[in-house]
Amino acid sequence: MWRLKIAESGKDPYIFSTNNFVGRQIWEFDPRAGTPEERAEVEEARQNFYNNRFHVKPSSDLLWRMQFLKEKNFKQTIPSVKVEDGEEITNEKATAALRRAVHFFSALQASDGHWPAENAGPLFFLPPLVICLYITEHLNTVFPAEYQKEILRYIYYHQNEDGGWGLHIEGNNIMFCTTLNYICMRILGEGPDGGQNNACARARKWILDRGGVTHIPSWGKTWLSILGAFEWIGTNPMPPEFWILPSFLPIHPAKMWCFCRMVYMPMSYLYGKRFVGPLTPLILQLREELYTQPYNEVNWKKVRHLCAKEDLYYPHPLIQDLLWDSLYIFTEPLLTRWPFNKLVREKALQVTMNHIHYEDENSRYITIGCVEKVLCMLACWVEDPNGDYFKKHIARIPDYIWVSEDGIKMQTFGSQVWDTGFAIQALLASNLTDEIGPTLARGHDFIKKSQVMDNPSGDFKSMYRYISKGSWTFSDQDHGWQVSDCTAESLVCCMLFFMKPPKIFGEKMDPERIYDAINVILSLQSKNGGISIWEPAGAQKWLELLNPIEFVSDVIVEHEYVECTASAIEALVLFKKLYPAHRQKEIENFIENAVQFIQDVQMADGSWYGNWGICALHIWHLVCT
Repeated sequence: MWRLKIAESGKDPYIFSTNNFVGRQIWEFDPRAGTPEERAEVEEARQNFYNNRFHVKPSSDLLWRMQFLKEKNFKQTIPSVKVEDGEEITNEKATAALRRAVHFFSALQASDGHWPAENAGPLFFLPPLVICLYITEHLNTVFPAEYQKEILRYIYYHQNEDGGWGLHIEGNNIMFCTTLNYICMRILGEGPDGGQNNACARARKWILDRGGVTHIPSWGKTWLSILGAFEWIGTNPMPPEFWILPSFLPIHPAKMWCFCRMVYMPMSYLYGKRFVGPLTPLILQLREELYTQPYNEVNWKKVRHLCAKEDLYYPHPLIQDLLWDSLYIFTEPLLTRWPFNKLVREKALQVTMNHIHYEDENSRYITIGCVEKVLCMLACWVEDPNGDYFKKHIARIPDYIWVSEDGIKMQTFGSQVWDTGFAIQALLASNLTDEIGPTLARGHDFIKKSQVMDNPSGDFKSMYRYISKGSWTFSDQDHGWQVSDCTAESLVCCMLFFMKPPKIFGEKMDPERIYDAINVILSLQSKNGGISIWEPAGAQKWLELLNPIEFVSDVIVEHEYVECTASAIEALVLFKKLYPAHRQKEIENFIENAVQFIQDVQMADGSWYGNWGICALHIWHLVCT
């Protein structure tokens, strides 16, 4: 059976932590674990999900819930409450229902104080990892047979009825995800017509009916080129020379949103190297299976701008295609020939790899997210297949893996801090703290231990990084990347506990650490009063015209968000009550401008656009209070 392990290193010599792995959650398979009854319960959960997969898409995380409730021998002793139609809801019944929920939820807390949860859904996360491990010949080492079985389960369970896969588990088919999941099945041993319910044959038909993989969007073209099932000359340029441009230029990568910057950093390295994996018999078969014409007859120069209509959420503006064409026709032929390939290209590749190593070290080889993780890991292998950098990457793969009733999936990255912050606030709001003191104490301890204690190493500004000391991440301390609303919500928790007795809920946080968190929040406000997520939003918005990613928009530069702004207001209002003299004028100006931002971006119908899906009514409640 599968078991979720908490705050463990796995005793791998290539893994290290800043806080003894607090918050780490990894799944391991133990063939000896579980009784026959427990295994039957797991299989029933899997079958129920499969039978209802087109109606209830997201999984319910039943495996870890079963595990935790069993380990804690949880028995619900509070009688259930039912309110009949027309019956008055009394305080007694409402309190009883709340107590049932609070005690059940407390039982799902991990030993280190956080609440585990899946943070997955997009269907282009897992296949690149499988492709990378296949290229590096580490697939069977990292994912033994039982793991591969669960990966296939996830792919089968989320295939749409017409044979393809959507951008996420509730989406309509797109070429990008359908192609990657088809390749993943083939790598894992399925034949071209194999798979559950003829999954491969149905997927291939969907691909070929839409013109074949020449119509895959740019990220797909990149991964297929890396694999050897596409040609680099059929992709738009991603020159690593961008990393040696003067940083004041508007198109320098330092101006990019950190997620986008971190994707194109290793992509540009692999593009500059024109790296292609081993041309195995399987790769040669894929060249025959995924095209509507013979592979050697494809006019690669003409397919660069092709993109299936199903994927084309953000069509390239004309100015962008002109830019790619200029780089393709004039710049790349120059940079790939002597002497420029020696004087410029090799220097650019080295600078780019230095940035990759810096980001890897400062995130303990977790990197900022799963897309970036796999690309950085592959780049390290290309540089040195036997080097420690790659081995350190391998050791952190389990941090991204999640197992549930629908199989193995890859997370964006963990949401441990984010979920725990809201869990603690909800439990405190229940006014049942006398019944769940130990639960809240563990949660408080987790939040304190998860605060980022230092800025990125060395001259972090020259590496295009921002301050992180005093912040909280989305997942755990090792991740290292500051997030504004995670910082604000975690800070709220610490300040709420500041007003509680330490005998029950643990020692209060040192005020200096609270001041550090306030400093991060204040530093992220833009001139318009809004708050960005990761770094200050300062780049010109017109750079979004250069977005090369066809299936998403608004990903080139950092933006301000209502949710982050509302969370910051909530934290600062509470902070003012505890520390009224600290940076008083700055905080008052911050709140005034932040409230104005939220009012300014309210839509005509009274709602707000939400990036994280927090409802407008809740956001406005935070502003008003």
